[in-house]
Parts: sequence; C-alpha cells; structure tokens
Amino acid sequence: MILLTNDDGIYAEGIQILGEKLLGHENIDTYIIAPDREQSATGHSITMHRPLRAEEVKFYRNPGLKGWSVNGTPADCVKLAIECLLPEKPDLVISGINNGANLGSDVLYSGTVSAAIEATILGVPALAVSLTEDDNPDFHFAADFTFKLIRVIKENNLPKNTLLNINIPGIERNKIAGITVTRLGNRQYRNAFEKRVDPRGRNYYWLAGEVVDTFGDDGETDVAAIHNSFISITPIHFDLTNFKLLERLKSIQWSF
Repeated sequence: MILLTNDDGIYAEGIQILGEKLLGHENIDTYIIAPDREQSATGHSITMHRPLRAEEVKFYRNPGLKGWSVNGTPADCVKLAIECLLPEKPDLVISGINNGANLGSDVLYSGTVSAAIEATILGVPALAVSLTEDDNPDFHFAADFTFKLIRVIKENNLPKNTLLNINIPGIERNKIAGITVTRLGNRQYRNAFEKRVDPRGRNYYWLAGEVVDTFGDDGETDVAAIHNSFISITPIHFDLTNFKLLERLKSIQWSF
C-alpha cells in the first residue's frame, strides 16, 4: 500500500497525475490523504488547538483511487492517515509531486518534505518529490520517474529514519542530463520582504524575494544539480544532532 500526500492540496495536478500513474500500473493499492487547501511552507507544524476533520473524496476521473481531504497541515495528514484512517500501515509514503523546487535550506520550511519526515518518524519509508518548474509544469515525466523509484526502494531498503528528497528539473525529458545523488545546498533570498502600504496608510510586509543559490565549492549539492539539469536525489534524516561538535562538547569540564 502507498500513501500519497502533498502541501499543494488534494486536488493539485501533481498528486492527481501521480495517483493515476500508480493506479494504472500493477494496480498498486493507493490512498491519497492530503490537505483540503494549499499548505505550502507550513513546515512541520501540526494542529493541536482545533479539531481535525477528514472528508472522504471521490475521484471521478479515477474511481479506483481512495482518499480523504484533511483541514490540516501535511504533517497532520500523514499522522492522521497512519494512525487513524488507513486500514493498515503503508509500505511507502510519497509526498508530491510538488509544484516547485524543494532545495537546500528550503526543506526546513517545506510542507512537502515535512510530510515525508513525519512518515519516517512513524517508521514508514518516504519520498518527497518536487518538480522545479512553477509556471507551466508537466508532471507526467516526474510521475514516470517516481514510479520507477518505487521499485528501487523495494530492492534497496532505506535506512531507518531516512527519506529521499527528489527534485526533478522542469525541462523536456531529452534535456535532462542524468541522475545524481547530492547533499543539501544553500538557498537564500535577496530582498525577502516587500514593504507595502494598505488603504489606511499602515505598513505591511509581503514575503517575496529573489532566490540566491549558493552551490558551494564542490558543486555536489542539490541546488547545483538542478542548475546543471540533473535530477537530484538527497538522503535526509530528522536527527539534527551535530555529531562532530558532540564529541568536543563531551570533552568540556561542565559545572553549575
């Protein structure tokens, strides 16, 4: 069984096309449980101070798909799916296909990646899949590639608490240079906030800004891979411990 989720909302094109792809090949038992509206950049937030509601959804274009829309975040969707809604624990969770890249430090804000992280916290292997084209995305190749990845995952078990963050260039298939395994790069934004004035003369701020990609010295980052038209595969885990510093700190004579 495969669980699909996202942060673009349950009716987003990317998740619908991926669901169709999985259903059309080997009749993989597939559930879609995703937010009832866009929840981009919600990070790993979960809902604690209001009730969550899950509404069963009928996919008239693909009646074989089963799913629920949830009035919560992507992490909520995965947690609710695995602990309450699904008949059994899924074999794999796929978050995506996201409309837009999730590269470098953006993974800390990404609802797409956070949904996959939540799956790994609950002991289920996961993929976060993003198409780096925002304006005119064509999700069909990304869906084909994701389907092939499922077999790779089955043949090569992911280590516990690890997910794969996949970014696919939003270009024609014959222009993709290949596949490369990467580390996270550094993504920053220039002029991140735009200051505006409302009709009553009060200032407000709109988060925007221009992306400033930092490739690093070796160019082996996910950011560099997409810049060079490669599909990027980055292993991520949620243990944020700095193990190099850990040993140094242990050598300090602490007192209170």
